Amino acid sequence: MRFIVNSSELSKSLQSISGVISTSSTVPILDHFLFNLDGETLKITASDLETTMIVTLKLDNAIQEDAENGTIAIPAKILLETLKTFDNIPLNFNVNTENYAVEISTGEGKYKLTGQNGNEYPSLPVSENTTRTILLSSVIATAINKTLFAAGTDELRPVMSGVFCELTPDDVTFVATDAHKLVRYRRTDSKSDHSASFILPKKPLNQLKGILGSRKEDTEVVIEYNQVNSFFTFENYLLICRLIDGKYPNYEAVIPKNNPNQLIVDRLQILNSIKRIAIFANQSTHQVRFKINGQELVLSAEDLDYSNEAKERLTCNYDGESMEIGFNSKYIQEMLNNIDCENIRFEMSQPNRAGLIMPEEKENESEDILMLVMPVMLNQ
Repeated sequence: MRFIVNSSELSKSLQSISGVISTSSTVPILDHFLFNLDGETLKITASDLETTMIVTLKLDNAIQEDAENGTIAIPAKILLETLKTFDNIPLNFNVNTENYAVEISTGEGKYKLTGQNGNEYPSLPVSENTTRTILLSSVIATAINKTLFAAGTDELRPVMSGVFCELTPDDVTFVATDAHKLVRYRRTDSKSDHSASFILPKKPLNQLKGILGSRKEDTEVVIEYNQVNSFFTFENYLLICRLIDGKYPNYEAVIPKNNPNQLIVDRLQILNSIKRIAIFANQSTHQVRFKINGQELVLSAEDLDYSNEAKERLTCNYDGESMEIGFNSKYIQEMLNNIDCENIRFEMSQPNRAGLIMPEEKENESEDILMLVMPVMLNQ
């Protein structure tokens, strides 16, 4: 088995799928990339059994006359480290399929390592009885960016550790929550012929975010899904991931509908203020107090253990009764960092009820984003 491949192209491709490989796998061969050569098509696979990524490379004049197609598992770590050191040069791979010896040669160097039998690599899920829909890469990348930070980390509540995807003939909705904060991102310019919902884990979403987010031009992403797996196909990539099993909480039920107190304020101004104020907050609760009266918003925080205290006044546009409410400053900062607009709107009802944050003005009319944050009890 022989082939020639450009070092930069191979390195870039392997880097893009290497995040799938687990550092604590109990299956030794999963520490390897699976190379499969068929004619001038080279398929490279990385997997941890739950998530699998395949990248396909077209090789020009890749195979010598006496070469054969084949498959080999090559250790991922040593291959990645070696490729980082090369400039943009052709690499000759020569694989002995009997003892799995791999020889990589360049004009000046020769490198030998031992792989494993590619036929022992775990078989991949097959897309059977799937439903198909197509979304633009920009929609998926934006949805992941806006929601993933709000997903939970509690292993005892696995359904809340991923992002809930809801596809309908009217729109697509992505939701993430950890019970303290919630984000709902909806697009009315993206639709599906079939109504469906499933929960995607964080790991494949981070992989998609990394690849799709770096694209300058939009590309179509074909999504196929069944009861167990979802398949994302775009450009020369295929991502397969096992869905999180379970029923997602009824997120619409926790979004308060009647919020008479509405605060409009400059996003960057309040974000920078909270960053400063939070330095002086209690480091276990991260509590920042909002005191709103008329057109004035007073932000304050204190840490009684160290006698730290901070207070700032902001001008705002407020419609409602005077109120004081406390929020976790880390949650508010995360949310404000993931909203792209000049002014944001807080909607609140009572100090012990969830507050809503949303953009005051929309750049895209087909985009709807709503963020919910639970209050924290104020220190008296």
